[in-house]
Amino acid sequence: MILDNRGLQPPEPMMRTLKALDELQVGQRLSIINDRRPMFLYEELEERGFSHQTIVRDDGGYQIDITK
Repeated sequence: MILDNRGLQPPEPMMRTLKALDELQVGQRLSIINDRRPMFLYEELEERGFSHQTIVRDDGGYQIDITK
């Protein structure tokens, strides 16, 4: 699943991401695309036991691949 959060103002990207994570099943991956690095999201992912990888995109955005 891909969630494009570009163009949204905080806290909407975080809220959309957390809602999508609640629906994620074990073994599934969520990729989010943000305009900015989601610094507060990383702590939430760690607390919930998700693994993640951040990729800086050529367009200056950030793609975070999250696996449950």
